[in-house]
Amino acid sequence: MGKYVFKRIGQALIVLLLAYTLAFFLLSALPSDGVAARYADPALGLSQAEIEQIREQMGVDKPLIQQYFATLGGLFTGDLGYSVATGTPVFDLITDAAPHTFALAATSIGLAIVVALATAYVATLPGAGPLRSFFRTLPSFMVSLPGFWIAILLLQFFSFRLGWVNVVDPTPLEGLILPTLTLAVPMAAPLMQVLIRSIDEVRAQPFVQVVRARGASEARIFWRDVLRNSLLPAITMAGLLFGELVGGAVVTETVFGRAGLGSLTVNAVSSRDMPVLLGVVLIAATAYVVINLIVDLLYPVLDVRLRDQAAAQTATTPAAPEEQTAANTPATTAKEAVR
Repeated sequence: MGKYVFKRIGQALIVLLLAYTLAFFLLSALPSDGVAARYADPALGLSQAEIEQIREQMGVDKPLIQQYFATLGGLFTGDLGYSVATGTPVFDLITDAAPHTFALAATSIGLAIVVALATAYVATLPGAGPLRSFFRTLPSFMVSLPGFWIAILLLQFFSFRLGWVNVVDPTPLEGLILPTLTLAVPMAAPLMQVLIRSIDEVRAQPFVQVVRARGASEARIFWRDVLRNSLLPAITMAGLLFGELVGGAVVTETVFGRAGLGSLTVNAVSSRDMPVLLGVVLIAATAYVVINLIVDLLYPVLDVRLRDQAAAQTATTPAAPEEQTAANTPATTAKEAVR
C-alpha cells in the first residue's frame, strides 16, 4: 500500500511540472508581454531605454530557457515573482483571492452532491412512475444550461425583481448564494447521470433481491446497501468537477463581481501579466491534482478489492484471477471512461 501511495504522489508531481512547463512556454509565445503592455503607453512618457531597464530589472530580457529555470527554482521557495501591472508579489495576490474561490467551489460541489443524491434516489425508486421518468430526464436538461445564462436569470429574478439577495456590497453569505446556485446546477447534472447509472447496476445485483426479500424498505435498501456500493464512480466524477471548478469559475465570478481567482485571471489576461497567470495556473493545477490524488487514494480504502489489487501490483507475483475481477469494478470502469 505504501508503494502505491508514493507512486501516485510521484505521478501527481510529474503532472504539476508538465502543467507549469506547458503554461510557461505557451504564455511566452504570445506576441507581447506585460512590460510592453504596462509601460509602453506614450502617456507615461518613458523612453525605450527606460523600458529596457525595467525589462532587465524584471528579468524578462534573459533567454527563455533561463527565465524558465529561474521561475521554476522560485517555486521551491514560494517566490512566484511580482505582478507586472501592480508590483505586488504574486503569492500575496493568490493568497488573497484563492480563499474566495475555494469557498465557492466547496459550497457548489456540496450543494451539487445533495441535489444529485436526492434526484438519483427518486429516479431509481421502484414504482415511482411518471415522477421517476421526469427525474431521469432532468440531468440531460440541466447539463445543457449555460452557466452565464443561469447567472443572469438568478440575478434578474432573485436580486433585481424580488430583492431577496443583495448583490451590491453583499455580506459574505449573500455573496455566495447566487454564485453557488449558478455552479451547482451544471455540476449536479453529470453527478446525477453517473449515480443513476451506477445505482441501476447495483440494484440488479442478487444481494439487493435478498435484502428486499427479508422485508427491508426501499429507503433502507437505497441508503444503506445500494448507495454504498454505487458511490465510487460518483466520487471520481465529484473529484474531477471540483478540480475543474477551482480554475474554471472565471465566468461566474466575473458576472457576480466576486473577488477570486476568476477575476484575478481576467485582470491578468487583460494586462498580459505573465507571473500572475502562471501563479493561477499553478494553484489551479495543484488543486486539480491534489483532489484527484485524494480520490485515487480513497479507492483502496472504500473497496477492499481495489486494495488487494493495489497490493498485488507492488508485488512481484503474477496477478490472481480475483484481481482481474477487481479491475472491472464500477469505480475503475468509470475512471477509465472519464479519462
